[in-house]
Amino acid sequence: MVHHLYFADKLDAPRKNRFPERFMDDIAALVSTIASDIVSRFQKDAEMIERLNTSLAFFLNDLLTVMDRGFVFSLTKVYYKQVSSKLYSLPNPSTLVSLRLDFLRIVCSHEHYVTLNLPCSLLTPPASPSPSVSSATSQSSGFSTNVQDQKIANMFELSVPFRQQHYLSGLVLTELTVILDPDAEGLFGLHKKVINMVHNLLSSHDSDPRYSDPQVKARVATLYLPLIGVIMESVPQLYDFTENHNQRGRPSCTAMEDYESEGGSMISQTVAMAIAGTSVPQLTRPSSFLLTSSTNRQHSTFSAESSRNLLICLLWVLKNADESVLQKWFTDLSVLQLNRLLDLLYLCVSCFEYKGKKVFERMNSLTFKKSKDMRAKLEEAILGSIGARQEMVRRSRGQLERSPSGSAFGSQENLRWRKDMTHWRQNTEKLDKSRAEIEHEALIDGNLATEANLIILDTLEIVVQTVSVTESKESILGGVLKVLLHSMACNQSALYLQHCFATQRALVSKFPELLFEEETEQCADLCLRLLRHCSSSIGTIRSHASASLYLLMRQNFEIGNNFARVKMQVTMSLSSLVGTSQNFNEEFLRRSLKTILTYAEEDLELRETTFPDQVQDLVFNLHMILSDTVKMKEHQEDPEMLVDLMYRIAKGYQNSPDLRLTWLQNMAGKHSERSNHAESAQCLVHSAGLVAEYLSMLEDRKYLPVGCVTFQNISSNVLEESAVSDDVVSPDEEGICSGKYFTEAGLVGLLEQAAASFSMAGMYEAVNEVYKILIPIHEANRDAKKLATIHGKLQEAFTKIVHQSTGWERMFGTYFRVGFYGTKFGDLDEQEFVYKEPAITKLAEISHRLEGFYGERFGEDVVEVIKDSNPVDKCKLDANKAYIQITYVEPYFDTYEMKDRITYFDKNYNLRRFMYCTPFTLDGRAHGELHEQFKRKTILTTSHAFPYIKTRINVIHKEEIILTPIEVAIEDMQKKTQELAFATHQDPADPKMLQMVLQGSVGTTVNQGPLEVAQVFLSEIPNDPKLFRHHNKLRLCFKDFTKRCEDALRKNKSLIGPDQKEYQRELERNYHRLKEALQPLINRKIPQLYKTVLPAACHRDSFSRMSLRKMDI
Repeated sequence: MVHHLYFADKLDAPRKNRFPERFMDDIAALVSTIASDIVSRFQKDAEMIERLNTSLAFFLNDLLTVMDRGFVFSLTKVYYKQVSSKLYSLPNPSTLVSLRLDFLRIVCSHEHYVTLNLPCSLLTPPASPSPSVSSATSQSSGFSTNVQDQKIANMFELSVPFRQQHYLSGLVLTELTVILDPDAEGLFGLHKKVINMVHNLLSSHDSDPRYSDPQVKARVATLYLPLIGVIMESVPQLYDFTENHNQRGRPSCTAMEDYESEGGSMISQTVAMAIAGTSVPQLTRPSSFLLTSSTNRQHSTFSAESSRNLLICLLWVLKNADESVLQKWFTDLSVLQLNRLLDLLYLCVSCFEYKGKKVFERMNSLTFKKSKDMRAKLEEAILGSIGARQEMVRRSRGQLERSPSGSAFGSQENLRWRKDMTHWRQNTEKLDKSRAEIEHEALIDGNLATEANLIILDTLEIVVQTVSVTESKESILGGVLKVLLHSMACNQSALYLQHCFATQRALVSKFPELLFEEETEQCADLCLRLLRHCSSSIGTIRSHASASLYLLMRQNFEIGNNFARVKMQVTMSLSSLVGTSQNFNEEFLRRSLKTILTYAEEDLELRETTFPDQVQDLVFNLHMILSDTVKMKEHQEDPEMLVDLMYRIAKGYQNSPDLRLTWLQNMAGKHSERSNHAESAQCLVHSAGLVAEYLSMLEDRKYLPVGCVTFQNISSNVLEESAVSDDVVSPDEEGICSGKYFTEAGLVGLLEQAAASFSMAGMYEAVNEVYKILIPIHEANRDAKKLATIHGKLQEAFTKIVHQSTGWERMFGTYFRVGFYGTKFGDLDEQEFVYKEPAITKLAEISHRLEGFYGERFGEDVVEVIKDSNPVDKCKLDANKAYIQITYVEPYFDTYEMKDRITYFDKNYNLRRFMYCTPFTLDGRAHGELHEQFKRKTILTTSHAFPYIKTRINVIHKEEIILTPIEVAIEDMQKKTQELAFATHQDPADPKMLQMVLQGSVGTTVNQGPLEVAQVFLSEIPNDPKLFRHHNKLRLCFKDFTKRCEDALRKNKSLIGPDQKEYQRELERNYHRLKEALQPLINRKIPQLYKTVLPAACHRDSFSRMSLRKMDI
């Protein structure tokens, strides 16, 4: 045909006049015949039809070069009409649609594809493929036509005028729409093919030097503007690149349903037949492209690769389209559609996040390992006993199960291997890539991530400019901010972050109410993101993040919120950052905080306000948190120190209830990990007290607890949660206490957790006190089910109290005084604590634990345990060593306290005072003769009562009482007497315990003990009148002791059997000998104490007495 034109000298003739009409009719008949042949035989001879289809496509591609474009387009329409009519009768149209895609892909590969689509003409019919459109007209159209007068909405819709005007691109986009339709039956396997076709077209445009000019690219992008709407419709089908699949920007599926319910589907359901370029007749039955039944509907989700390519196409259009055109289109979109677009951008951020070199290296190693496995399977198929055919059949069955469409080229079950059908995979092209290749891939990935995010950022700015003047800007701007924050949270380049921070600052400056009044949760997220980047190792990122954070504080201060919100959010964000981030760098963050402080000091406009001081206070508090959290990382293996630091951090948040609650819960978790259930329960009770305190400010409900006072019966420590400070901010004013726990349901949840922890700790009496607060709440809500559950648990608790009343069945803890001495301990030097250890912990156990722990930390030769409990003289200690003094202590009660502390629980709960005894003599020895033996009783008072929210509490007061030898003897005899009384009156009686105590009191081997004490202190009346009272008290103690021995012997006689009668007689003989020896000592009284007291003469004379009011003058 070209030769004909050359020899006929028609190369310069109009295309319409180049060939005779008869020849053109013959070509039309030829194309129609071939198309009919393809449609009728594609299932019988797949390979031949595939080649024929390809040849026809290349033929039409060549015709576009020499013939009239309108005529060639009419031939394309003939092909499409025949294929479309055949699709109606096919149960599975995937094979024919695949052939049509191949045909279209080849036709669209023409070098003048863009010009053929008339990218700059108006969307007004008649247009191509009308035969009236000549080649000259197409050529001369170029890119000069102005688009100012075009209807913007029509440019973004895949309407009939658009498909007629931009014929080839209309076909491409329509194919994409039909195949991506979730209701399209049997076309799931073609997703990748059609997406790759669009992707390849855009790639060719991008790399074509003819379209390098931005204005030209904008014209090219107009050919693909409907692609944005197509992808927006496909949001529910896209692969979710976000880490948490439930945290997408918005529920897109729901949005899609809502949108369709408005009646505004952006793509017509009848678009399948419109591919031919004609209007669609009324159909009496559903289109073959759609499912005819809702049963067995398969909701397809695109693969990660297809989704990524589709999103790349979206970003290419957004990047190259004219900004004014996009802005006008955004103006016409509904709020729902704009939110759908923001969902897409949110997904794009996750999709194109920079993965880093390590990910590429790991993928390379996995690919190499997979190739070795495949080679081994191939060798087994060739050389092994199992034939390759069975392996191929097994694999083909698996593929058919996964893809309902089956093979795209008919049944090929007799073939083992088809080289021409082997799929090329990018990740298996070359195995074991070199380091240079991996670094090159990482560089490309980094550039793509930066480019993609900059396009997203530009689009967000266009959206902001569009909606800033609309009434519904609040919801849209919230979505914009969400995408922006998500991009800050992902791995980004320094270049992108600089632009991102600039956009963020402009957004906050222009719409301050967005963060501080409406999107308060996103204010917290923004603070977290900025602080994370403040700790970046790159100086430019730190400086931009510091500037953004400072301006955020400044903006909050200027709008009259007194800087409180950002101050609280920044503090909360820092707590979250240092606790969760793995790449956190403390030193870089300190530099950024110093930069912020410098900004505040040099800000001339706010120098005379309180703003600089508030910034300084905030920075100081952040430094404190940093220091404590760094120490927390250092003391991960020291549970007591770790909880102490958490306690100190929580105390620093006394006026930030949300933060204090968070740290109290963190402490509860730490205690639960170590099975310290009592301490975990206390943390939860403190949390409940804190919530109750702020709930009482928010709402006055009679059935709710009135602040912390209600919790006093559970623990006296809870009063420290009272919100009585001047710095406390009302929760309804500042939006604090907005978490889920600062509600009635949150309070109930905390109390129920506390009750469960108390129950695990065996403190059933405390469970009762917790439920006393819960019951009125459930009664007010008429929640009978909850009340039934509570009363059932109370019954269980009281039953256990009855069965474990003696205290032997449940042990609440053992207490030790621990003192630290030495500069190596740092803050602990010269500090004394009372440690609460698990029940029945021996002194050797805690000593071994602490010595081993600090020995590993400082060195075994450095740590030394002081064996005695005498006062420590630090001057006598080695400065290069670390000393630990550990002493067993017991709860101490005054006499008046014992009236209320009756049960075993009472004597082991709310403990603040402890006692330990140290024996000594005046000459320095620890033990001596009875008349030389002194005793030092040391009473310790702790800052809080046990159990508390931590297991060691500081000693704040120490009191020492020195007992003289006779007072020591009195204490010993009182103790023996109490043991006898307890063993005698124990119910049920315990004969073994009774006989053991009796043996220790009157047995032949020990009867010299009490007798010797009596002989030392009662044989002579003391000369010092001050000792008369002690002498008489000891005499009465012995009198009581002998009486208790007699009662015990009588009780034992009633319990023993015939085999122990001789043993009973022996005990009685010993008792009588002891009583005879003690009798003269007990009966010797001190005469001075029994003198007759004469009544003093007393005459009442009121008149003669001097008045108290009378003054001597």
